[in-house]
Amino acid sequence: MPVYFLPADNVTQKKLGRIEIAKQALNFSAAHFTIFSQTEREDLHGHNFQVECELTSPIDDNGLIFDYSLIKRVVKELCDELDEKTILPEKSPYFQLERDGDYIVGVYGNERLPFLPRDVITLPISNASVEELCHYLLKRMLDHPEIKAEDIREMTVKVSSSPGQNGTASWYLNNSEAKS
Repeated sequence: MPVYFLPADNVTQKKLGRIEIAKQALNFSAAHFTIFSQTEREDLHGHNFQVECELTSPIDDNGLIFDYSLIKRVVKELCDELDEKTILPEKSPYFQLERDGDYIVGVYGNERLPFLPRDVITLPISNASVEELCHYLLKRMLDHPEIKAEDIREMTVKVSSSPGQNGTASWYLNNSEAKS
């Protein structure tokens, strides 16, 4: 059976390694509805979402890319922020958010959907879909100071709303930007 290696980095000439993290604990339960158009949306419902992360980084002299328990910890923190919340989009062209006394109100066409603030998380996304959630989580990962400190060349985040149904977002570092 042939063995394939990821190519060496062009800048450092170090071997690159790819780690895939798909732990059962990296999940969140949340309510949402997908907005399809100005006149069509799903009913409010929930999922037990799973989050996976893959990344590529140079392998150090000790045979490791870095202590990737960091990735597991950060993904878990992000999942905990979303857990047991209703996810509402802040950037939808068809859905607006308002404050009305003690409530956050979602306005969709002629519908007014009141929510208690403690039950809601509003995100800078255009839809509460797996496509948008994976991009949101990827950006949060890449913006995290501890992750920024690592020499990560590629990162992919996958969000599944059920087995076999997921969205994936990927980021690749331009090789000229690699740490030397």
